[in-house]
Amino acid sequence: MDKKNTGAWTNQLGFVLAAAGSAVGVGNIWRFPYLVAKDGGGLFLLVYLVLVLTFGYALLVSDLALGRGTQSNSIRAYKKADKKWNFLGKVTCIVPALIMTYYAIIGGWILKYIVVYFTGNSTVASTDGYFTNFITSVYSPIIFALIFMCITAWVVYLGIDKGIEKVSKIVMPILLLMIIIIAVFALTLKHTDSNGTVRTGLQGFLIYITPNFEGLTLGKFLQIVLDAMSQLFFSLSVAMGIMITYGSYVPKDVNMNKSVQQIELFDTVVAFLAGMMIIPTVFAFSGTDGMSAGPGLVFISLPKIFNEMGSIGIFIGIIFFIMFAFAALTSCISVLETLVANVMEFFNLKRKNATLWLAVIYSIATVIVCLGYNVFYFELKLPNGSTAQLLDLMDYISNSFLMPLICMISCIFIGWVLKPDWIIKEMESSGDKMTRKGLYAVMIKYIAPFVMFVLFLQSAGIFNLIFK
Repeated sequence: MDKKNTGAWTNQLGFVLAAAGSAVGVGNIWRFPYLVAKDGGGLFLLVYLVLVLTFGYALLVSDLALGRGTQSNSIRAYKKADKKWNFLGKVTCIVPALIMTYYAIIGGWILKYIVVYFTGNSTVASTDGYFTNFITSVYSPIIFALIFMCITAWVVYLGIDKGIEKVSKIVMPILLLMIIIIAVFALTLKHTDSNGTVRTGLQGFLIYITPNFEGLTLGKFLQIVLDAMSQLFFSLSVAMGIMITYGSYVPKDVNMNKSVQQIELFDTVVAFLAGMMIIPTVFAFSGTDGMSAGPGLVFISLPKIFNEMGSIGIFIGIIFFIMFAFAALTSCISVLETLVANVMEFFNLKRKNATLWLAVIYSIATVIVCLGYNVFYFELKLPNGSTAQLLDLMDYISNSFLMPLICMISCIFIGWVLKPDWIIKEMESSGDKMTRKGLYAVMIKYIAPFVMFVLFLQSAGIFNLIFK
């Protein structure tokens, strides 16, 4: 890969913030809190933390080291490591290609709510059916999605140091500050229901961090582990070529071991704070019933809660959706950057040309997927039991089917073909010792491939087909 053409991180901080920005996305804000509420509070947190330090560590190290060691993005990295495994790089490229078809749409939804709160229409946003009416309308979702796409493309167009790194250095600290402000505010909440029941944010926080073993069975515990694994898997942006691409921009003198630890820490802290700001808030106003809203938590439940807060709710709503937009933007940038890097190398294009071409292509794709809620509406039963429209179908193929499959094959390749010593040598190439190399070798050779196989069966709904 021509570094003059692609660019490189100027320092370790820029790399860590950009990689953390990729990891800290939409899933951290709504999916993590929902899973914590569903899976035993503190029990899920404990399981998740253990997995971050073991399973997540192995996957993150593998992708970053493979990228820096081959100095290539995903489409060439596997080929450079072993020509027989060239197919894996090509398959990996499909994941960001599919994700990019709908990520800007979600970003557009967030932008819509920012505009709603800034224009004083937050009460309207809290009414029943508002979100559904918005996403099923023909023009409005497309306009906001294309605006989000243009912002993303502009950052990637500017390059690694002047675009992605510069934006990450500004956005990530602000994102963290906003999350802390809302999380602390959530602990001060107090609400009295019409029947006189008083609930506080602090009570919700205790539910959040206290392990709940009630009704725990082996089957339920395994489901908690799988949920935590799935969250970790998607959160760290592995198995989609992003961290391989970001790793290829890392100079050889950067301490990769320290960088991995910082990325792990940043991602975990943000996920914890996201739960800390959402679960106490929802509990105070809606009790335990409101904590099971799932995907509708952010766009349906929280606007209702912000409305009940009165004037302060408008301010909190503005901060929340701006913070949410920052999280979505940094992740969307990383997906588009991976695609740009692949196109630059595959078609020998310069960054600006590749970015412009992809911006046009994915603007068209964004419009088509947006119309999947009205003009191109259909309902398709998926193997995992859910019913999908066009956006859901893209998400299912990329996240539930391809990502676990790619990760499993990648673990087999690195653990048994490339060998863990190759990765360890790259991690220590800057002269810094890899303290968890024994753990890494065991995880990547034995534990990760098996776990990824089970996760693939569960995520793809194969268990449902077998045991229905």
